[in-house]
Amino acid sequence: MSSTPPSLNPSPNPSTRPARVRRLPLAGVLRPGKPSDIWFKPATSVVVANAAPNLTLLALGRLDLVMYTMAGSFCALYTHNLPYAARARVLAGVVAGMAASVAVALVTASLTSSAAILVAVGALLAAAQKTLCDATRVGPPGHLIFTFISSASLFAPQTPGQVPGHLALTLAGGALAWLVGMAPALLRPHGPERRATARALNAAAAYAQAARADAEGPGTERARAAAAGAVHAAWQSLLATGPRTTAARRALSWLVVRAEEALAAPAAADPAALRSWAAGLRGTGAVPRPGGVHPGEDDELLGLDAELAAPKVPLWRRLAPGSPLLPIALRTAVGCALAGYASLALGIGRPYWALVTAASLYQANLTLTWNRGVQRVVGNLVGVGAFAAIAPFAHLGHAELIVSCLVLAFGAEALITRNYWLGSVCVTPMALLVTEFARLQEPGELILDRVVDTLVGAVLGVAAAVLVTNRRAADHIERAIEAADRAREQAEAGLAGAGAVEPARRRLTAALVELRAAADAAAGEWWQRALPEQRVLDAERAGHRTLAAMVRRPTGQRGENGQGTRPRAEAADAWEGARA
Repeated sequence: MSSTPPSLNPSPNPSTRPARVRRLPLAGVLRPGKPSDIWFKPATSVVVANAAPNLTLLALGRLDLVMYTMAGSFCALYTHNLPYAARARVLAGVVAGMAASVAVALVTASLTSSAAILVAVGALLAAAQKTLCDATRVGPPGHLIFTFISSASLFAPQTPGQVPGHLALTLAGGALAWLVGMAPALLRPHGPERRATARALNAAAAYAQAARADAEGPGTERARAAAAGAVHAAWQSLLATGPRTTAARRALSWLVVRAEEALAAPAAADPAALRSWAAGLRGTGAVPRPGGVHPGEDDELLGLDAELAAPKVPLWRRLAPGSPLLPIALRTAVGCALAGYASLALGIGRPYWALVTAASLYQANLTLTWNRGVQRVVGNLVGVGAFAAIAPFAHLGHAELIVSCLVLAFGAEALITRNYWLGSVCVTPMALLVTEFARLQEPGELILDRVVDTLVGAVLGVAAAVLVTNRRAADHIERAIEAADRAREQAEAGLAGAGAVEPARRRLTAALVELRAAADAAAGEWWQRALPEQRVLDAERAGHRTLAAMVRRPTGQRGENGQGTRPRAEAADAWEGARA
């Protein structure tokens, strides 16, 4: 039997959207969304990680060193979505990356005072930080904190003899951030996995409801893509815990299987039950056990051990020539350099503000970059007004200055997941106040510099995104279609009894998530050759139909290591039924 259903074979002349210039939107760019379900975790973590070193330096009378401890303390913003076993490794890597960025910046600052050289190094650092954070998928907040800290450090006067001491302060702040990030494991050791599983269940329930209301509507397609992404993220969370098998992981795995079943067969799903299981994952109580699962069933049935033993994709392959990350890196380098040099030409004393503004804009495509530019400008303009209101209190004394910064750091994390511009309203006055730890400054001068640098950075940052076109986005779609087709063929082989089913199913889900992300990224570029939209749609539908056939197999018919045991003809009948 052909691995591709005849009705879904790509036609010789697939329907494509002709190349054209796309308009950049304004509607909805500033509309607040729902906050993240864990917004309070980075918010409280960054306050705790900053409060201790700030108060210690206050007691020692050395608040001029706050910038160096803050570099490490801000690492507490990262990895809150990761299980603790993975968090320990990744957060240590974040601290190491921050220390390396600060080291490069401090050494450069100690060796030269040329602003032109400092801007060039800052732009290259920003591009490297953006690329590595995207390749390793570290974030939120991604590369922006690294760029903010390293750019500010570049323009802090240094001598070579001061560099080791300042770098030691950064490492000390990072060590405290690591402890703060890992501390919740003492109370809720499986909290991240439980939240990821609950998101998958809720997303699957939303898709099941949408599919019943309108099976083919665009809202249903979006709900299906969101559910597939949530299910994939839940599996990644469970796999990130490593080879150690626990009762909690087994129970959570079966709940994710139920979310997969709802994704594949929404008409048969019970949204109320899915949401009930998701609600049961709150707190530290026992993990809900869905019907049809017995205590003796383990990870072998799900194929997790086999998947954990498989080789991982090395980082260099994600950065190889042809990677979709490279055009974004070039945009970042060009945009940051243009913004920094323009600020210097205008005589602004802090060109790194313009550089950081440009670095903050770059997203997966031009449309999202434009949206971020609008949000950044609005948030910063409102934020300088907030600084004008806060400055009289912050200038009362050093303790008031510390309290103001801590409150603003908390507010930024509380608001930024609703919309970036809302978070910027708090980030902007905090960034202005940080410059005053060494000495208090005239608020009017700071406000003027910030406004000019914001406008310069936003305008030139977007201009760089327009000038540096991303023609590789369409190529990435082609590769994503091929990867989805390969994953579907492997899944069908497992369905027919010729391979491991459960790992193949997860690989197919991951390939479909990547395909949708590639298609969305390419659709947001302003000048792009014709996109194979019909082929993308065909590949997605074929993949989801294969997933439907796979999850309809009864649990008892899944063999050891997740391998199918039904006769090939019976598996083929299930596939044909799923197509119908």
